Amino acid sequence: MTTAPQPPPGGRPDRTQAVLQATLDLAQEVGYAKLSIEAITARAGVGKHTVYRRWPSKGHVFLDALLSKLQTNLGYPDTGDIVADLRTQMNAARSLLGEEKFGTLYAALVGEAQHDPAIARALHERWIEPLTVGTRGRLRKAQEAGQLRSDVDLEVVIAMLYGPLYYRFLLIPGQYDAAFVDAVLEAAFAGLRPPD
Repeated sequence: MTTAPQPPPGGRPDRTQAVLQATLDLAQEVGYAKLSIEAITARAGVGKHTVYRRWPSKGHVFLDALLSKLQTNLGYPDTGDIVADLRTQMNAARSLLGEEKFGTLYAALVGEAQHDPAIARALHERWIEPLTVGTRGRLRKAQEAGQLRSDVDLEVVIAMLYGPLYYRFLLIPGQYDAAFVDAVLEAAFAGLRPPD
C-alpha cells in the first residue's frame, strides 16, 4: 500500500499534494467508481473540510490528481518536417496514455466527463484545448511552409489525426504501437500534401 508523501523535516505537510497523491493511489487500487472522499481523506491524513475547501466533488479532485501526473511535454519539435514532428508528438501522447497506471484512470476521467458538465469543461480547458492549440499552431506553420494543403480545415486535420488514437485508446482493449501512428499519418497525408 502506498502512503501519502511525508512532510519535509520541520515543515507542514503539503496537504494539497497529499490529497492528490492519495487520490491517485486509491484510484489505481480500487478504480474511479469506488473512489470516495472519505477514503481519500483517510489516506491523505486530512479532514473532509480540507478537500471540500479546494474541490467541489470527487470528480474535481480526481481531475486535478490525474492532470498533475499527465502534465508533461507533449509539444511539437520543429525539425522542418511536419510528418516527423507529428510522429514524435503522437507517439509521446500514445506512450503517456498507454501507461497502464494512467491509461485506465484517464479513460475513467473521460467517462466521468460524459456525466458531469463541469468536469467536461475543466478537462477541455485544462488538457484538450492546450494540446489542440499546439497542434493547430504546428499545422498552420506547415501550411505556410507548403507542407500541407492550404485549403484544408485544420480542425478537420486534427480530428483525422487524433480521432483514431482516442478510438483505439478508449474503445479497443490492449496496447497500440508506433506502427499504428505511422499508418494513421500515412493515410492522412495521402490526401493532405499539396499537389506536385
